[in-house]
Amino acid sequence: MSDLETAMLYATLAGAFMPLGGVLARIERIRPLWLERELRHGVIAFGGGALLAAVALVLVPEGQRYLSAWPALAAFGAGGITFFLIDRTIERRGGGIAQLMSMLLDFVPESLALGTMLAADWQAGLLLAGLIALQNLPEGFNAYLELRVRDALSSKQILAGFCAMTLLGPLAAWFGFIYLRQTSGALGAMMLFSAGGILYLIFEDIAPQAHLARRWAPALGAVAGFMLGLLGQMLLG
Repeated sequence: MSDLETAMLYATLAGAFMPLGGVLARIERIRPLWLERELRHGVIAFGGGALLAAVALVLVPEGQRYLSAWPALAAFGAGGITFFLIDRTIERRGGGIAQLMSMLLDFVPESLALGTMLAADWQAGLLLAGLIALQNLPEGFNAYLELRVRDALSSKQILAGFCAMTLLGPLAAWFGFIYLRQTSGALGAMMLFSAGGILYLIFEDIAPQAHLARRWAPALGAVAGFMLGLLGQMLLG
């Protein structure tokens, strides 16, 4: 198997954890009700912690390697402002897809990085693929619940959409492998743009959803999610 085929396979397997998270959310039933509610909020917080880790440990450090200070700040700020405008537009129309947007903002640039990384170091690429997969599981879980409740989509529609989104992974890995190795500035700008968008969505939509009065498990879930990202970053380092 060529390096390009390996990159696309890894990205596909990592992306498959998005619909897997949706399947787990579909079958999840726990009693008593308070425990089910706390678990859901804990998973939301865990996903938020994993996203914050992706920003702090992968997207920003990797992105700033390729750009000087002002272009890096411009790309990061543009991401935050762009997703503020998107979020406002969606809210006016009565929808809520913060988890879904965050999942894609995380998955696509990391798959691009996966393609470029596997061209130089397949072991680091394998570890990155594993980290992406572990992040996609709680993100898929949370995005499924958000779409199911807020937008009244059927389970089949949501899971079919997640399966289709999985194809973005190998496509991004292919693009990163073929093109972005020679244009590292574009990769850096894309990663920082995504990081700005994710950071906005975490504090505007995801963290407020995770809160429960007089419950501490969700906050600890956010710590655990960041620990997952830290472990992956240390293994990559």
